[in-house]
Amino acid sequence: MSRAHVTTALGAAVFGVAATLLVTPAAATATPCPDVELIFARGTSEDPGLGRVGTKLESELRAKLPDKTLTTYSVTYPATWDFLAAQDGALDAQNRIVTMSSTCPDTRLVLGGYSQGAAIMDMLMGVPPLGDKIGAIGSAPPLPATLRHNIAAIAVFGNPSTKFSKPITIGQLGNRSIDLCSDGDPICSRGRNPFAHTNYEDGPMVGQAAEFAANLI
Repeated sequence: MSRAHVTTALGAAVFGVAATLLVTPAAATATPCPDVELIFARGTSEDPGLGRVGTKLESELRAKLPDKTLTTYSVTYPATWDFLAAQDGALDAQNRIVTMSSTCPDTRLVLGGYSQGAAIMDMLMGVPPLGDKIGAIGSAPPLPATLRHNIAAIAVFGNPSTKFSKPITIGQLGNRSIDLCSDGDPICSRGRNPFAHTNYEDGPMVGQAAEFAANLI
């Protein structure tokens, strides 16, 4: 091979290495922070994930925030009839808020919950516990003030505390909260229609909550 060919080959190799170095592993794999994250706790007996109401709320938020990126986080807890375990959900949600506050401080958080999931959000917002009014239910410390700055809104549906005049709107971020109860829902009101507790995703209230949250983001 001639000296000119060797020089050309070496030059091409050096250029290839330099180009590889410009695309560092961190740059190639880093996930950008979203504009908004929905942190939602599903209701009793629902499969792991956002649940019916949380999934509908995600859809409504995306429609109302077309120019913003949105991620979701499903609160991890058993969601069984062992209501004491609801405190596990409150701790998991708080851990997620801690993570997002440290890694994505500019991301606006929307918190939400349905039924037992609403009780989880009550705990975070410092709503007084129900005691023995609906049976044994777990409790967890309220969210520290240092973690509230990037919470844009809180939306709950079928909240058990509302039945006893303790809606989430009396909590620490009451002016950023909306507490929605279907007419006749016996879980969140004195109503006697059990089916009213099972169709929030089909009615207008999820859209109302999404509108409320979008206006605060």
